[in-house]
Amino acid sequence: MNQYDVTVIGSGPGGYVAAIRCAQLGLKTALIEKYPTLGGTCLNVGCIPSKALLDSSEHYHNAHSVFAEHGIGLDNLTVDMNRMIDRKAGVVKANVDGIAYLMKKNKIDVLQGVGAFVDKNHLSITPTGGGEAQQIETKNVIIATGSKPTVLPFIAQDKQRIITSTEALNIREVPKHMIVIGGGVIGLEMASVYARLGAKVSVVEFLDSLIPTMDRGLGKELKRVLGKIGIEFFLSHKVTGATREGDTVTVTALNPKGEEVKFEGDYCLVAVGRVPYTAGLNLEAAGVAMEERGRIKVDEHMQTNVPGIYAIGDVIRGAMLAHKAEEEGVFVAETIVGQKPHINYLLIPGVVYTWPEVAGVGYTEEQLKEQGKAYKIGSFPFKASGRARASGDTDGFVKVLADKTTDEILGVHMIGPRIADLIAEAVTAMEFRASAEDVARMSHSHPTYAEAMKEACLAATENRAIHM
Repeated sequence: MNQYDVTVIGSGPGGYVAAIRCAQLGLKTALIEKYPTLGGTCLNVGCIPSKALLDSSEHYHNAHSVFAEHGIGLDNLTVDMNRMIDRKAGVVKANVDGIAYLMKKNKIDVLQGVGAFVDKNHLSITPTGGGEAQQIETKNVIIATGSKPTVLPFIAQDKQRIITSTEALNIREVPKHMIVIGGGVIGLEMASVYARLGAKVSVVEFLDSLIPTMDRGLGKELKRVLGKIGIEFFLSHKVTGATREGDTVTVTALNPKGEEVKFEGDYCLVAVGRVPYTAGLNLEAAGVAMEERGRIKVDEHMQTNVPGIYAIGDVIRGAMLAHKAEEEGVFVAETIVGQKPHINYLLIPGVVYTWPEVAGVGYTEEQLKEQGKAYKIGSFPFKASGRARASGDTDGFVKVLADKTTDEILGVHMIGPRIADLIAEAVTAMEFRASAEDVARMSHSHPTYAEAMKEACLAATENRAIHM
Protein backbone atom coordinates (compact mmCIF):
# COMPACT_ATOMS: atom_id res chain seq x y z
CA MET A 1 0.00 0.00 0.00
CA ASN A 2 1.38 3.40 -1.03
CA GLN A 3 1.99 5.81 1.84
CA TYR A 4 1.91 9.61 1.62
CA ASP A 5 2.50 12.58 3.89
CA VAL A 6 -0.38 14.47 2.24
CA THR A 7 -3.17 13.46 -0.12
CA VAL A 8 -5.21 16.14 -1.85
CA ILE A 9 -8.70 15.26 -3.13
CA GLY A 10 -9.64 17.47 -6.08
CA SER A 11 -7.37 19.13 -8.64
CA GLY A 12 -8.98 22.56 -9.01
CA PRO A 13 -6.99 25.74 -8.21
CA GLY A 14 -7.15 25.03 -4.48
CA GLY A 15 -6.17 21.37 -4.81
CA TYR A 16 -3.37 21.55 -7.35
CA VAL A 17 -1.81 24.63 -5.69
CA ALA A 18 -1.96 22.88 -2.30
CA ALA A 19 -0.29 19.81 -3.82
CA ILE A 20 2.51 21.87 -5.39
CA ARG A 21 3.20 23.78 -2.16
CA CYS A 22 3.23 20.51 -0.17
CA ALA A 23 5.75 19.06 -2.64
CA GLN A 24 7.89 22.21 -2.46
CA LEU A 25 7.99 21.79 1.33
CA GLY A 26 9.35 18.25 0.97
CA LEU A 27 6.16 16.29 1.67
CA LYS A 28 5.41 13.12 -0.29
CA THR A 29 2.19 14.13 -2.02
CA ALA A 30 -0.66 12.48 -3.94
CA LEU A 31 -3.44 14.20 -5.85
CA ILE A 32 -6.76 12.41 -6.49
CA GLU A 33 -8.94 13.57 -9.41
CA LYS A 34 -12.05 11.80 -10.69
CA TYR A 35 -12.08 13.43 -14.14
CA PRO A 36 -9.58 12.58 -16.88
CA THR A 37 -8.23 16.15 -16.93
CA LEU A 38 -6.82 18.19 -14.05
CA GLY A 39 -7.84 21.74 -13.12
CA GLY A 40 -11.34 21.26 -11.74
CA THR A 41 -14.29 23.50 -12.58
CA CYS A 42 -12.11 26.60 -12.98
CA LEU A 43 -9.89 25.35 -15.78
CA ASN A 44 -12.34 23.00 -17.50
CA VAL A 45 -15.82 24.55 -17.27
CA GLY A 46 -15.40 27.82 -15.36
CA CYS A 47 -12.93 30.69 -15.16
CA ILE A 48 -10.68 29.79 -18.11
CA PRO A 49 -13.20 28.78 -20.81
CA SER A 50 -15.54 31.63 -19.87
CA LYS A 51 -12.69 34.15 -20.24
CA ALA A 52 -11.82 32.65 -23.64
CA LEU A 53 -15.41 33.16 -24.83
CA LEU A 54 -15.64 36.59 -23.23
CA ASP A 55 -12.53 37.59 -25.16
CA SER A 56 -13.81 36.17 -28.47
CA SER A 57 -17.20 37.85 -28.09
CA GLU A 58 -15.53 41.16 -27.22
CA HIS A 59 -13.48 40.99 -30.43
CA TYR A 60 -16.65 40.39 -32.46
CA HIS A 61 -18.55 43.16 -30.68
CA ASN A 62 -15.73 45.63 -31.33
CA ALA A 63 -15.51 44.63 -34.98
CA HIS A 64 -19.29 44.96 -35.32
CA SER A 65 -19.89 48.11 -33.27
CA VAL A 66 -16.65 49.95 -32.49
CA PHE A 67 -14.17 49.56 -35.37
CA ALA A 68 -15.99 52.06 -37.60
CA GLU A 69 -15.25 54.97 -35.25
CA HIS A 70 -11.56 54.02 -35.43
CA GLY A 71 -11.70 54.30 -39.21
CA ILE A 72 -11.72 50.53 -39.78
CA GLY A 73 -14.37 49.26 -42.18
CA LEU A 74 -15.44 45.61 -42.46
CA ASP A 75 -17.85 43.82 -44.77
CA ASN A 76 -19.70 40.52 -44.30
CA LEU A 77 -18.80 40.09 -40.63
CA THR A 78 -19.84 36.64 -39.38
CA VAL A 79 -19.75 34.57 -36.20
CA ASP A 80 -18.40 31.03 -36.55
CA MET A 81 -19.54 29.49 -33.27
CA ASN A 82 -17.91 26.13 -34.00
CA ARG A 83 -14.52 27.77 -34.41
CA MET A 84 -15.06 29.95 -31.35
CA ILE A 85 -15.94 26.95 -29.19
CA ASP A 86 -13.04 24.94 -30.63
CA ARG A 87 -10.61 27.78 -29.82
CA LYS A 88 -11.96 27.83 -26.26
CA ALA A 89 -11.36 24.06 -26.03
CA GLY A 90 -7.77 24.62 -27.19
CA VAL A 91 -7.22 27.23 -24.48
CA VAL A 92 -8.59 24.81 -21.86
CA LYS A 93 -6.39 21.94 -23.12
CA ALA A 94 -3.24 24.08 -22.97
CA ASN A 95 -4.02 25.02 -19.38
CA VAL A 96 -4.88 21.54 -18.12
CA ASP A 97 -1.83 20.08 -19.90
CA GLY A 98 0.22 22.70 -18.05
CA ILE A 99 -1.13 21.46 -14.71
CA ALA A 100 -0.26 17.85 -15.62
CA TYR A 101 3.29 19.03 -16.40
CA LEU A 102 3.52 20.80 -13.02
CA MET A 103 2.49 17.58 -11.25
CA LYS A 104 5.32 15.67 -12.95
CA LYS A 105 7.81 18.48 -12.33
CA ASN A 106 7.00 18.45 -8.61
CA LYS A 107 6.95 14.61 -8.39
CA ILE A 108 3.31 14.50 -7.27
CA ASP A 109 1.51 11.17 -7.79
CA VAL A 110 -1.75 11.77 -9.69
CA LEU A 111 -4.33 9.07 -8.90
CA GLN A 112 -7.30 9.03 -11.26
CA GLY A 113 -10.64 8.06 -9.75
CA VAL A 114 -13.13 8.90 -7.02
CA GLY A 115 -11.45 9.34 -3.64
CA ALA A 116 -13.32 8.23 -0.53
CA PHE A 117 -12.43 7.84 3.14
CA VAL A 118 -12.03 4.34 4.55
CA ASP A 119 -10.97 5.91 7.84
CA LYS A 120 -9.07 9.08 8.76
CA ASN A 121 -5.73 7.77 7.43
CA HIS A 122 -6.84 5.52 4.57
CA LEU A 123 -8.45 6.42 1.26
CA SER A 124 -9.85 4.25 -1.50
CA ILE A 125 -9.65 5.41 -5.12
CA THR A 126 -12.26 3.88 -7.44
CA PRO A 127 -11.47 4.33 -11.17
CA THR A 128 -14.10 6.64 -12.71
CA GLY A 129 -14.72 4.24 -15.59
CA GLY A 130 -15.15 1.29 -13.22
CA GLY A 131 -12.69 -1.33 -12.03
CA GLU A 132 -11.02 -2.34 -8.81
CA ALA A 133 -10.40 0.32 -6.16
CA GLN A 134 -6.92 0.85 -4.76
CA GLN A 135 -6.16 1.93 -1.22
CA ILE A 136 -3.53 4.34 0.06
CA GLU A 137 -2.36 5.38 3.50
CA THR A 138 -1.86 9.07 4.30
CA LYS A 139 -0.90 11.16 7.31
CA ASN A 140 -2.85 14.23 6.15
CA VAL A 141 -5.74 14.85 3.77
CA ILE A 142 -6.74 18.13 2.09
CA ILE A 143 -10.32 18.09 0.76
CA ALA A 144 -10.59 20.41 -2.25
CA THR A 145 -13.58 19.03 -4.12
CA GLY A 146 -15.09 22.40 -5.04
CA SER A 147 -18.69 23.15 -5.93
CA LYS A 148 -21.37 22.55 -8.54
CA PRO A 149 -24.14 24.80 -9.95
CA THR A 150 -27.16 25.28 -7.67
CA VAL A 151 -30.25 23.47 -8.93
CA LEU A 152 -33.68 25.07 -8.50
CA PRO A 153 -35.96 22.19 -7.40
CA PHE A 154 -38.92 23.49 -9.38
CA ILE A 155 -37.02 23.66 -12.69
CA ALA A 156 -36.14 20.54 -14.67
CA GLN A 157 -32.80 21.22 -16.35
CA ASP A 158 -32.46 19.13 -19.52
CA LYS A 159 -28.96 20.57 -20.14
CA GLN A 160 -29.92 21.24 -23.77
CA ARG A 161 -32.28 24.20 -23.62
CA ILE A 162 -32.59 24.71 -19.86
CA ILE A 163 -28.91 24.81 -18.95
CA THR A 164 -26.22 25.60 -16.39
CA SER A 165 -23.03 27.58 -16.98
CA THR A 166 -21.28 24.32 -18.01
CA GLU A 167 -23.55 23.86 -21.05
CA ALA A 168 -23.57 27.62 -21.77
CA LEU A 169 -19.85 27.30 -22.61
CA ASN A 170 -20.61 24.82 -25.40
CA ILE A 171 -23.55 26.28 -27.34
CA ARG A 172 -22.66 26.04 -31.02
CA GLU A 173 -25.17 28.63 -32.24
CA VAL A 174 -26.02 32.19 -31.29
CA PRO A 175 -29.26 32.01 -29.30
CA LYS A 176 -32.20 34.06 -30.57
CA HIS A 177 -33.30 34.89 -27.03
CA MET A 178 -31.44 33.71 -23.93
CA ILE A 179 -33.21 34.09 -20.60
CA VAL A 180 -30.73 34.22 -17.73
CA ILE A 181 -32.02 33.44 -14.24
CA GLY A 182 -29.65 35.21 -11.84
CA GLY A 183 -27.91 38.59 -11.92
CA GLY A 184 -24.71 37.51 -10.22
CA VAL A 185 -21.21 37.10 -11.63
CA ILE A 186 -21.74 33.92 -13.68
CA GLY A 187 -25.09 35.00 -15.10
CA LEU A 188 -23.82 38.42 -16.19
CA GLU A 189 -20.61 37.09 -17.74
CA MET A 190 -22.54 34.58 -19.87
CA ALA A 191 -25.22 37.19 -20.65
CA SER A 192 -22.56 39.56 -21.96
CA VAL A 193 -20.96 36.84 -24.15
CA TYR A 194 -24.18 36.11 -26.02
CA ALA A 195 -25.48 39.68 -26.09
CA ARG A 196 -22.25 40.78 -27.81
CA LEU A 197 -22.69 38.03 -30.40
CA GLY A 198 -26.15 39.34 -31.29
CA ALA A 199 -28.52 37.37 -29.06
CA LYS A 200 -31.42 39.02 -27.29
CA VAL A 201 -30.72 38.52 -23.56
CA SER A 202 -33.08 38.96 -20.61
CA VAL A 203 -31.73 38.74 -17.06
CA VAL A 204 -34.28 37.87 -14.36
CA GLU A 205 -33.03 38.55 -10.81
CA PHE A 206 -34.81 37.94 -7.49
CA LEU A 207 -33.07 40.81 -5.67
CA ASP A 208 -33.37 44.52 -6.47
CA SER A 209 -29.76 44.91 -7.65
CA LEU A 210 -27.13 43.15 -9.78
CA ILE A 211 -23.94 41.56 -8.33
CA PRO A 212 -25.55 41.96 -4.88
CA THR A 213 -22.48 40.92 -2.86
CA MET A 214 -20.44 43.86 -4.24
CA ASP A 215 -20.65 47.60 -3.57
CA ARG A 216 -24.11 48.71 -4.68
CA GLY A 217 -22.77 51.50 -6.88
CA LEU A 218 -20.99 48.92 -9.07
CA GLY A 219 -24.17 46.99 -9.81
CA LYS A 220 -26.01 50.18 -10.68
CA GLU A 221 -23.34 51.29 -13.16
CA LEU A 222 -22.98 47.80 -14.66
CA LYS A 223 -26.74 47.63 -15.28
CA ARG A 224 -26.57 50.95 -17.13
CA VAL A 225 -23.60 49.94 -19.27
CA LEU A 226 -24.81 46.41 -20.13
CA GLY A 227 -28.14 47.94 -21.07
CA LYS A 228 -26.28 49.76 -23.86
CA ILE A 229 -25.49 46.42 -25.57
CA GLY A 230 -29.15 45.45 -25.39
CA ILE A 231 -29.39 43.31 -22.25
CA GLU A 232 -32.77 43.74 -20.53
CA PHE A 233 -33.02 43.45 -16.76
CA PHE A 234 -35.98 42.37 -14.69
CA LEU A 235 -35.03 42.98 -11.05
CA SER A 236 -37.14 41.99 -8.02
CA HIS A 237 -38.65 39.16 -10.08
CA LYS A 238 -39.22 35.78 -8.42
CA VAL A 239 -38.90 32.94 -10.92
CA THR A 240 -41.58 30.27 -10.40
CA GLY A 241 -40.83 27.86 -13.23
CA ALA A 242 -39.26 27.07 -16.59
CA THR A 243 -40.62 24.60 -19.14
CA ARG A 244 -39.53 23.47 -22.58
CA GLU A 245 -41.59 22.59 -25.63
CA GLY A 246 -39.47 21.74 -28.64
CA ASP A 247 -36.96 24.54 -29.07
CA THR A 248 -38.97 27.02 -26.98
CA VAL A 249 -38.40 27.65 -23.29
CA THR A 250 -40.99 29.52 -21.21
CA VAL A 251 -39.93 31.07 -17.92
CA THR A 252 -42.59 32.27 -15.48
CA ALA A 253 -41.94 34.80 -12.72
CA LEU A 254 -43.73 37.10 -10.31
CA ASN A 255 -42.96 40.79 -10.83
CA PRO A 256 -42.59 43.29 -7.93
CA LYS A 257 -46.39 43.68 -7.84
CA GLY A 258 -46.88 39.92 -7.50
CA GLU A 259 -48.27 39.55 -11.03
CA GLU A 260 -47.19 36.59 -13.17
CA VAL A 261 -45.08 37.44 -16.21
CA LYS A 262 -43.77 35.12 -18.91
CA PHE A 263 -40.51 35.12 -20.90
CA GLU A 264 -40.15 33.05 -24.06
CA GLY A 265 -36.78 32.17 -25.55
CA ASP A 266 -34.80 29.35 -27.10
CA TYR A 267 -32.38 28.97 -24.15
CA CYS A 268 -32.67 29.45 -20.39
CA LEU A 269 -29.49 29.67 -18.33
CA VAL A 270 -29.95 28.96 -14.61
CA ALA A 271 -27.16 30.83 -12.81
CA VAL A 272 -28.29 31.20 -9.21
CA GLY A 273 -25.02 30.32 -7.51
CA ARG A 274 -23.09 27.20 -6.56
CA VAL A 275 -23.18 24.67 -3.73
CA PRO A 276 -20.33 22.70 -2.10
CA TYR A 277 -19.64 19.31 -3.67
CA THR A 278 -18.86 16.49 -1.22
CA ALA A 279 -20.70 13.54 -2.83
CA GLY A 280 -18.87 10.24 -2.70
CA LEU A 281 -16.24 11.32 -0.13
CA ASN A 282 -17.72 9.08 2.59
CA LEU A 283 -16.89 11.75 5.17
CA GLU A 284 -18.79 9.80 7.85
CA ALA A 285 -16.14 7.06 7.78
CA ALA A 286 -13.54 9.59 8.93
CA GLY A 287 -15.95 11.36 11.32
CA VAL A 288 -15.74 14.74 9.54
CA ALA A 289 -18.39 17.21 10.77
CA MET A 290 -20.52 19.34 8.44
CA GLU A 291 -22.21 22.70 8.89
CA GLU A 292 -25.09 24.53 7.19
CA ARG A 293 -25.53 24.61 3.39
CA GLY A 294 -23.58 21.40 2.89
CA ARG A 295 -20.22 22.91 3.83
CA ILE A 296 -17.43 21.16 5.70
CA LYS A 297 -16.81 22.69 9.12
CA VAL A 298 -13.23 23.92 9.67
CA ASP A 299 -11.36 25.94 12.29
CA GLU A 300 -9.13 28.98 11.72
CA HIS A 301 -6.38 26.64 10.44
CA MET A 302 -8.75 25.08 7.87
CA GLN A 303 -8.62 21.85 9.88
CA THR A 304 -11.81 19.83 10.32
CA ASN A 305 -12.85 18.34 13.65
CA VAL A 306 -10.59 15.38 12.73
CA PRO A 307 -6.86 16.17 13.25
CA GLY A 308 -4.91 15.84 10.01
CA ILE A 309 -7.95 16.33 7.75
CA TYR A 310 -8.25 19.81 6.21
CA ALA A 311 -10.67 21.39 3.75
CA ILE A 312 -10.25 24.41 1.46
CA GLY A 313 -12.02 26.39 -1.27
CA ASP A 314 -15.67 26.10 -2.22
CA VAL A 315 -16.43 23.26 0.24
CA ILE A 316 -15.86 25.58 3.24
CA ARG A 317 -17.14 29.00 4.32
CA GLY A 318 -16.31 32.17 2.40
CA ALA A 319 -16.46 33.42 -1.15
CA MET A 320 -16.33 30.80 -3.90
CA LEU A 321 -13.28 32.18 -5.70
CA ALA A 322 -10.40 30.33 -7.34
CA HIS A 323 -7.78 32.64 -5.84
CA LYS A 324 -9.30 32.29 -2.35
CA ALA A 325 -8.93 28.50 -2.71
CA GLU A 326 -5.32 28.92 -3.87
CA GLU A 327 -4.43 31.02 -0.82
CA GLU A 328 -6.02 28.42 1.44
CA GLY A 329 -4.13 25.61 -0.31
CA VAL A 330 -0.81 27.31 0.41
CA PHE A 331 -1.96 28.13 3.96
CA VAL A 332 -2.74 24.47 4.77
CA ALA A 333 0.49 23.15 3.22
CA GLU A 334 2.54 25.56 5.32
CA THR A 335 0.47 24.81 8.45
CA ILE A 336 1.15 21.07 8.07
CA VAL A 337 4.94 21.67 8.23
CA GLY A 338 4.61 23.91 11.29
CA GLN A 339 4.78 27.36 9.69
CA LYS A 340 2.47 30.22 10.75
CA PRO A 341 0.81 31.50 7.55
CA HIS A 342 -1.92 34.14 7.46
CA ILE A 343 -4.85 35.05 5.19
CA ASN A 344 -6.76 38.34 5.41
CA TYR A 345 -10.12 37.40 3.86
CA LEU A 346 -11.15 41.06 3.68
CA LEU A 347 -8.39 41.60 1.13
CA ILE A 348 -9.34 38.86 -1.32
CA PRO A 349 -10.72 40.75 -4.33
CA GLY A 350 -13.85 39.87 -6.28
CA VAL A 351 -13.93 40.37 -10.06
CA VAL A 352 -16.60 40.30 -12.78
CA TYR A 353 -15.16 39.83 -16.29
CA THR A 354 -17.83 41.66 -18.26
CA TRP A 355 -16.74 44.69 -20.30
CA PRO A 356 -16.31 47.04 -18.59
CA GLU A 357 -14.78 44.83 -15.92
CA VAL A 358 -15.83 45.14 -12.28
CA ALA A 359 -13.83 44.52 -9.10
CA GLY A 360 -13.88 45.30 -5.41
CA VAL A 361 -11.79 44.68 -2.32
CA GLY A 362 -12.22 45.55 1.34
CA TYR A 363 -15.39 46.97 2.87
CA THR A 364 -18.28 48.15 0.72
CA GLU A 365 -19.94 51.47 1.49
CA GLU A 366 -23.00 49.59 2.75
CA GLN A 367 -20.87 47.62 5.22
CA LEU A 368 -19.18 50.77 6.56
CA LYS A 369 -22.59 52.37 7.08
CA GLU A 370 -23.77 49.27 8.98
CA GLN A 371 -20.70 49.45 11.22
CA GLY A 372 -21.26 53.15 11.86
CA LYS A 373 -17.71 53.78 10.66
CA ALA A 374 -16.77 57.38 9.79
CA TYR A 375 -15.41 57.29 6.24
CA LYS A 376 -14.75 59.53 3.27
CA ILE A 377 -15.11 58.84 -0.44
CA GLY A 378 -12.86 59.65 -3.35
CA SER A 379 -14.22 58.86 -6.79
CA PHE A 380 -12.86 59.38 -10.30
CA PRO A 381 -14.75 58.66 -13.54
CA PHE A 382 -13.01 57.09 -16.55
CA LYS A 383 -14.58 59.73 -18.81
CA ALA A 384 -12.01 62.12 -17.26
CA SER A 385 -9.10 59.74 -18.06
CA GLY A 386 -6.98 60.57 -21.11
CA ARG A 387 -6.10 56.90 -21.65
CA ALA A 388 -9.74 55.82 -21.44
CA ARG A 389 -10.75 58.52 -23.92
CA ALA A 390 -8.06 57.35 -26.35
CA SER A 391 -9.37 53.77 -26.26
CA GLY A 392 -13.05 54.75 -26.14
CA ASP A 393 -13.56 53.04 -22.77
CA THR A 394 -15.06 55.92 -20.81
CA ASP A 395 -17.73 54.06 -18.81
CA GLY A 396 -17.18 53.45 -15.11
CA PHE A 397 -15.23 54.85 -12.19
CA VAL A 398 -12.85 54.08 -9.32
CA LYS A 399 -14.21 54.64 -5.82
CA VAL A 400 -11.91 54.72 -2.78
CA LEU A 401 -13.28 54.53 0.76
CA ALA A 402 -10.89 55.78 3.46
CA ASP A 403 -11.08 56.17 7.23
CA LYS A 404 -12.21 59.73 8.00
CA THR A 405 -9.67 60.13 10.80
CA THR A 406 -6.60 58.08 9.82
CA ASP A 407 -7.03 58.17 5.99
CA GLU A 408 -6.34 54.38 5.84
CA ILE A 409 -7.92 52.83 2.74
CA LEU A 410 -10.86 50.66 3.84
CA GLY A 411 -12.27 49.60 0.47
CA VAL A 412 -11.77 50.13 -3.25
CA HIS A 413 -14.51 49.50 -5.82
CA MET A 414 -13.95 49.83 -9.56
CA ILE A 415 -15.80 49.43 -12.84
CA GLY A 416 -14.05 50.21 -16.11
CA PRO A 417 -11.36 49.03 -18.54
CA ARG A 418 -8.74 46.47 -17.35
CA ILE A 419 -10.13 46.61 -13.82
CA ALA A 420 -9.40 42.91 -13.17
CA ASP A 421 -5.70 43.80 -13.28
CA LEU A 422 -5.99 47.26 -11.74
CA ILE A 423 -7.58 45.95 -8.51
CA ALA A 424 -4.20 44.39 -7.60
CA GLU A 425 -2.87 47.89 -6.84
CA ALA A 426 -5.66 48.38 -4.32
CA VAL A 427 -4.99 44.97 -2.72
CA THR A 428 -1.26 45.75 -2.45
CA ALA A 429 -1.93 49.16 -0.89
CA MET A 430 -4.38 47.73 1.62
CA GLU A 431 -2.09 44.80 2.56
CA PHE A 432 0.47 47.43 3.60
CA ARG A 433 -2.27 49.50 5.28
CA ALA A 434 -1.64 52.47 3.04
CA SER A 435 -3.52 55.73 3.41
CA ALA A 436 -5.26 57.34 0.45
CA GLU A 437 -2.57 60.02 0.52
CA ASP A 438 0.18 57.37 0.28
CA VAL A 439 -1.20 56.17 -3.05
CA ALA A 440 -1.97 59.73 -4.18
CA ARG A 441 1.71 60.61 -3.76
CA MET A 442 2.97 57.65 -5.83
CA SER A 443 3.88 58.30 -9.46
CA HIS A 444 1.60 56.57 -11.97
CA SER A 445 2.57 56.30 -15.66
CA HIS A 446 0.74 58.64 -18.02
CA PRO A 447 -1.46 57.92 -19.86
CA THR A 448 -2.76 54.76 -18.14
CA TYR A 449 -6.00 53.46 -16.68
CA ALA A 450 -4.16 53.12 -13.35
CA GLU A 451 -4.08 56.92 -13.01
CA ALA A 452 -7.77 56.66 -12.08
CA MET A 453 -6.71 54.94 -8.84
CA LYS A 454 -4.30 57.79 -8.03
CA GLU A 455 -6.95 60.40 -8.87
CA ALA A 456 -9.59 58.66 -6.71
CA CYS A 457 -7.11 58.65 -3.81
CA LEU A 458 -6.41 62.35 -4.44
CA ALA A 459 -10.17 62.95 -4.37
CA ALA A 460 -10.36 61.17 -0.99
CA THR A 461 -7.48 63.33 0.27
CA GLU A 462 -9.10 66.73 0.81
CA ASN A 463 -10.82 66.55 -2.60
CA ARG A 464 -7.54 67.15 -4.44
CA ALA A 465 -8.22 65.30 -7.75
CA ILE A 466 -6.24 67.04 -10.49
CA HIS A 467 -8.11 66.05 -13.65
CA MET A 468 -11.67 66.53 -12.46
